[in-house]
Amino acid sequence: MQILIIDDNKDFLEIFSMKLTQAGFEVATANSGAEGIEAAKKIHPDLILLDVEMPVMNGLETLAKLKADSATSAFKVVFLTNYGEPSKDTTWIDEKFAREAGAADYIKKSEDLDQIVTEVKRLLKT
Repeated sequence: MQILIIDDNKDFLEIFSMKLTQAGFEVATANSGAEGIEAAKKIHPDLILLDVEMPVMNGLETLAKLKADSATSAFKVVFLTNYGEPSKDTTWIDEKFAREAGAADYIKKSEDLDQIVTEVKRLLKT
């Protein structure tokens, strides 16, 4: 299974792509929304993990462009977010935000990497 991670945080990209590779996934990365759109067109990933907050073209803008292009509109996109207080039950806000924006779901970056890998596996089964 091919996963594309689009995130401007190079440290996160490196660590997370290594973790997903160890879990048996093929991983490609992109440092910006524009780079991510081009990569998606080339590799046709099974899942795109898309950071919400990026400079120049944020995650919402990137998702809108992916959904507007017939070559990428069917790709499953999941937001990577730092939003939400872990101590409060605000998951419904993130779920509503992701769905209204056109994403399949969201994953909090604050989760431990093993939990994120579990979420990725779950999302690829649905």
